[in-house]
Amino acid sequence: MNRLQETYQKEIVPALSKQMGYKSSMQVPRLEKIIISVCTSEAVQNPKIVNGIVEEISAIAGQKAVVTKAKKAISNFKLREGIPIGVRVTLRRERMWSFLDRLQTLALPRVRDFRGLPSKGFDGRGNYNMGLKEQIVFPEINYDKIEKVRGMNITICTTAGNDNEGRALLEALGMPFRK
Repeated sequence: MNRLQETYQKEIVPALSKQMGYKSSMQVPRLEKIIISVCTSEAVQNPKIVNGIVEEISAIAGQKAVVTKAKKAISNFKLREGIPIGVRVTLRRERMWSFLDRLQTLALPRVRDFRGLPSKGFDGRGNYNMGLKEQIVFPEINYDKIEKVRGMNITICTTAGNDNEGRALLEALGMPFRK
């Protein structure tokens, strides 16, 4: 069991239960999944770029990433339906907890000029979206082997009913939000 998961079960569940006034520990919001996704416009001209991105995201996530394809054809972007344009991976259970731990302890402190995560990333249902401008903040990425610095979107899905519950859960887990 991961260090963060253990903390969640032993300390955070009772604390949130008391704070939010839940009668059962099953009402306490919990993490469902974390989705990491990267989309690039360069893949339209050179589809082989996607293979490099798959390797990078797979190294970061510890799980094989899936190639995403264009759903619609958009002539202004020279995009045809079915062309691979991105990569995503969905993490659950052990991998989700270990990724969140690495994100908080290793990756976010390495972000340049980091002052905390913005609170605007909540979607109204307790899920949080954040973007990273560089994949090189993760220690799994070898700086010499990357073709180009790319950003990524990270979505943290929770069972919280609203943003306040989701924020309380993520703050208890140690997410560094701006004050």
